[in-house]
Amino acid sequence: MADNDNPIRFGIIGCAEIARKVYRAIKMVPNSTLHAIASRSIDKARQFAVRNNLSKEVKLCGDYNELLDDLSVDAIYMPLPTSLHLKWAVLAAQKGKHLLLEKPSALNVKELDKILEACESNGLQFMDGSMWYHHPRTVKMKDFLSNLELFGQIRAIYSSSSYTGTIQFLENNIRVKPDIDALGALGDPGWCSIGAILWSMNQKLPTTVTALPAIA
Repeated sequence: MADNDNPIRFGIIGCAEIARKVYRAIKMVPNSTLHAIASRSIDKARQFAVRNNLSKEVKLCGDYNELLDDLSVDAIYMPLPTSLHLKWAVLAAQKGKHLLLEKPSALNVKELDKILEACESNGLQFMDGSMWYHHPRTVKMKDFLSNLELFGQIRAIYSSSSYTGTIQFLENNIRVKPDIDALGALGDPGWCSIGAILWSMNQKLPTTVTALPAIA
């Protein structure tokens, strides 16, 4: 376990918007520090550094491999498009890096199994980016749901997640580009909504799944 004198040195692969929030979280934790960030181009890495006031001690990389080859990096946070997860997550594990992988973890179960196998075979910690699972509030919610006297037996669950899709979003966001992120909206807000249902049922899988058309 890391301590304040020997903090976990994170590397971030990808300069997605969520990386900004995770960087702030890393900075707030006494036993962790951001060592490096990588983008597909050094210019994008520099832009991220300026926008987020990164310390000049943070290493900027214009290539993902450069960061993975850095022996000073202990763990990787990876907010890449889902279609890129398998390649770079497995490579990170092969380079001996613990992995915090942004959700959805993979395009399918087969790909996720390969990522988990790579981490396990190299003795590494894997965690997906579903942060709300680990929030103290979620623990309180579980205690409440599990109390039959206070809450009773669960009969039905309604879960939803949404955000405004501007014209710019609908034209440029990776969630509307199947070649980049094939799971689209189902893999983003859908991940949270479906995850909440499974969480409330202690990860018990449904016997049937039905898709209904949208009703205007």
